[in-house]
Amino acid sequence: MDCVMNRYSGSRYLGLAGCACLAVAAPEPARAQAELPEITVTAPRAAPKRTRSARRPAAASRTVPRTAPGPAPVPEPVPVEAPSDIAAAPGFSSQTLLTARQVLGRGAASLGDTLGTTPGVSATSFSPVASRPVIRGLGGFRVRTQEDGIGSADMANLGEDHAVTIDPLVAGQVEVVRGPGTLRYGSQAIGGVVNASNGRIPTSVPRNGIAFEARGGLTSVNRGADGAVLLDAGGNGIAIHADALKRQAGDYRVPGGVQTNSRYAAEGHALGGSYIFDSGFIGMSVQQTAMTYFIPGIASAQVDNHIDLQQTKWASRGEWRIGESGIDAVRYWFGHTDYRHDEINGVGANSQIGSRFRSRQYESRIELAHLPFATPIGELRGTAGLQWGRRDLSVQGAADPLLAPAQAQNVAAFVFEELQVTPAMRLQAAARIERTDIEGTGARFPATFLPPPDAPTVFAVDRRFAPISVSGGLLHDLPYGMVARITAQHVERSPDPVELFYKGPHDTPRTFEIGNPAMTIEKADTLELGIKRARGDTRFEASVYYSKFRNFIFKNFTGIRCNESFASCGAPGASYDQIVYSQRDARFIGGEIKIEHDVGRLRNGVWGFEAQYDIVRATFDDGSFVPKIPPQRLGGGWYYRNPNWTARIHLLHAFAQTRLGAFETPTPAFNLLNAELSHTARLPTAGWPGDWPITVTVGLKGENLLDADIRLHQSYKKDEVLQPGRNVRLFASVKF
Repeated sequence: MDCVMNRYSGSRYLGLAGCACLAVAAPEPARAQAELPEITVTAPRAAPKRTRSARRPAAASRTVPRTAPGPAPVPEPVPVEAPSDIAAAPGFSSQTLLTARQVLGRGAASLGDTLGTTPGVSATSFSPVASRPVIRGLGGFRVRTQEDGIGSADMANLGEDHAVTIDPLVAGQVEVVRGPGTLRYGSQAIGGVVNASNGRIPTSVPRNGIAFEARGGLTSVNRGADGAVLLDAGGNGIAIHADALKRQAGDYRVPGGVQTNSRYAAEGHALGGSYIFDSGFIGMSVQQTAMTYFIPGIASAQVDNHIDLQQTKWASRGEWRIGESGIDAVRYWFGHTDYRHDEINGVGANSQIGSRFRSRQYESRIELAHLPFATPIGELRGTAGLQWGRRDLSVQGAADPLLAPAQAQNVAAFVFEELQVTPAMRLQAAARIERTDIEGTGARFPATFLPPPDAPTVFAVDRRFAPISVSGGLLHDLPYGMVARITAQHVERSPDPVELFYKGPHDTPRTFEIGNPAMTIEKADTLELGIKRARGDTRFEASVYYSKFRNFIFKNFTGIRCNESFASCGAPGASYDQIVYSQRDARFIGGEIKIEHDVGRLRNGVWGFEAQYDIVRATFDDGSFVPKIPPQRLGGGWYYRNPNWTARIHLLHAFAQTRLGAFETPTPAFNLLNAELSHTARLPTAGWPGDWPITVTVGLKGENLLDADIRLHQSYKKDEVLQPGRNVRLFASVKF
């Protein structure tokens, strides 16, 4: 959608997560601005006609840091010089960026599958809808998912079978950020942040007073269909946004058959509005999401196991750019969410609810950015902020509570500062201190985790944690447009109530999970080196990292099988894998690289080759392996693009994973071959009033063209569930 962006969209500086600012070189084409750190976006086109939109008072004379305030527009036809997904800004963090057109082409129903082939990111792939991102081998409570800076507030981090309630179909773009910028969001972002930009709280008025887009696609592997419509309208300082989506699919095909019990249906809608004034905006939105999705697997398919999910979310966001008295801007975010899902066996009159998951969550954050000022060694700029959140959650089993009502409340203060020492060198420092209060009901199990004559004892628990996190970094410009970075950080994470208090069967993954109410703070020390070149004929980004964890929290498979109660653990014929939340020291070493090289020009376009590689090795202090770690992957391919056409062929090879945690089985290697061809055109608009360009994109995407048997090692059901076989996706979008 073509919207009038804030006048500082093309500013020379962009804030570190809206906090510390980074110098950015010449504009990169057609990249939507984002909420997360160090992602720049500028479009190489004439400035749009101005309407009433957020802009800085004329009295302000200095270029200062700026977060990306506008809703992420769908990109224009890609100029031939544009890199596909290497972020333009040479920031302190490592990022992955997917534009709206890339997300539409991938057509996945989940964030995990949308991002699962990008370097350093994999997916749990429990089902087509329930697939959560895994970043550098870390997932669950260490990866935060959010929309425009506000958390998704679902229960996806509790279990791999739970869906993230962010549908990629309505996202303007999707980003992954790893590194110091994640300190802004707290303990849940220790592994990284996945942010979807949807513009549901408008920050600008559409160029012609109205902007509309329809997106959708058809998939052959599951007879699936998906579609979304997005509308923005406004004038005289008032802007509104509305969107709606729907998707459904049957059981998907696999080589030699069908993966039974893998069908799904989902729908959602949202409405938002903002008041936009000369120096900022204030707005709010409401959205509702509903899903019904089935869980593949032998035991799950026998009982038609599925999840029925509903969520209602209210959000508010605002910005006031002051530009005087030493204050650059004040910004805030607020979200309130009611979430529930039922895990059900059977359909229709024969259905039976196995467990009910409930969560109510509040999140708020306020930030104050100061104007740059001179110091004896350079210009200093930055942001300080406060964050508060509360979560009330419970899980009711068929008979007993699996998670008695628990509450987690946290308050935190953080600061980001950046020092421009020389035109080529920047230093950064950040700190966060947090207090987390957790109340719930714990249980004491025998050390053998086998049933004694008596049931486990239950008692009230009130825990207090004070995690402290700090980071520092250096960024230095090198010849030939390269930028090198080094960052070091110490990050601490409080245990989650689920890790402390859960006790009992989890129906859909077929696990019997036992929390540990005595767990302590998890701590990680990380050193990362990176180098990037984001423009020119050869573009690349490479990172290597080393992380030392103390008290690393993980799901420890005991080798014991249970049924619906602890008394059944160890009994013959039991079918649930017993898991105990445990802590051990661990070490993660890895890296990722992405390279693109433009070989030559062809018919007003450019063609070239790309390559990628990622690896992570995770071991405990005794040399044994951390479970569920993705294997190393190597990929490459060919691409062509011009202002209208995009073509791509890519092969990704995942090596066999034989570095196994306790009670794991090896996962064979596989080859994933994908190809895509799309065309974007502007239709003639003669006779239309005003400037109403209509842009149409149509494309074909082939996935797993080799029809290979694909099993993902990080999936809890990889031994009995294959990933989808050969698939052809037809996708299209129309916008004006």
